[in-house]
Amino acid sequence: MTAARRDRPRRPLIALPQRFSATASALRYGAVVTARALSEAVLRAGGEPFMMHPGPPEEAAERLARCDGVLLPGGGDVAPRLYAADAAVHDRVYDVDAEQDAFDLAVARHALAAGLPLLAVCRGLQVVNVALGGTLRQDMGGDRADHRHRVHRVTLTAGSAVATAMGPAGPAAGPAGGGREVEVSCYHHQCADRLGAGLAVTGRAEDGTIEALELPRHHAWFAAVQWHPEDTADSNPAQQGLFNALVTASRARLPSPANNGRLP
Repeated sequence: MTAARRDRPRRPLIALPQRFSATASALRYGAVVTARALSEAVLRAGGEPFMMHPGPPEEAAERLARCDGVLLPGGGDVAPRLYAADAAVHDRVYDVDAEQDAFDLAVARHALAAGLPLLAVCRGLQVVNVALGGTLRQDMGGDRADHRHRVHRVTLTAGSAVATAMGPAGPAAGPAGGGREVEVSCYHHQCADRLGAGLAVTGRAEDGTIEALELPRHHAWFAAVQWHPEDTADSNPAQQGLFNALVTASRARLPSPANNGRLP
C-alpha cells in the first residue's frame, strides 16, 4: 500500500437499510435489496454505502454504532396501525411488512437521538414522521391525485437544509416569499399529514403536498424529501447535492488524527 493511499481518510460509513423483496433476478428465493441508484449516489459523494439487513429493532442502536450517517430509503407503505390504530386500512395500501417497519422506525429514532446525519427519502420521510408521532394520509386520492411516475415542481424554503444542499438557486428562484423551485421525480401515493414533534415543512408541491421536512432545532444534519433524488442524481448536481451534504456531515464525525483519534 502506498503512503498516499494509507494517509487517505476513510469513506464515511453510511447505513442504508435494505428492503425485503419477494423476488429478485437470478435468485430462487426472496431477497433483501438496495436500489443501485441510491448506493451509487452515496459512493459518488465519497461515502461507503453499508447495506444493513433489517433485524431486531432492539439491536439497531448497537449496529449503528459503527456508522457515520444514515440514509433511509423508499419502499412499501408503513402499516397504518402504527400511526392510526383505529383506522380502517385503505385498499391501496401495499407491501406492508411488520419487520421492516419495526427496524426502520428504530433506525430513525436512534439516528435522531444519537445525532447521526440522516437523509430520509420517500418512505424514509414517512417513517421519520411516524417515528416522531406524526400521521400519514393512507392515499392521496387515486391515480389522478397521487404522485406516482410524476415529475413535478416543488417550492423549497429559502435557506433550508434541502435548498442549501441542492446548491445555488439561480434563475429558478423567485416565487412569492423567496422560495426556490426545483423539478423532482416522485413515486408515492401517500404523504405526511399531521407532523411529528419538531418537524417543519420546507418544501411543497403545487397541490400543497408536503415534499420536504426538517428539524430546525435538531443538533445534527437532517433532511427528509418525499421525492426520489437518486433517480436523476447521476446527471443533476442539485439532486446529487443531497447525498453530498449527507456524506459531508457524516465525514465531520470521523476521528480526527489531530485529536488522537477521538471524534471532533
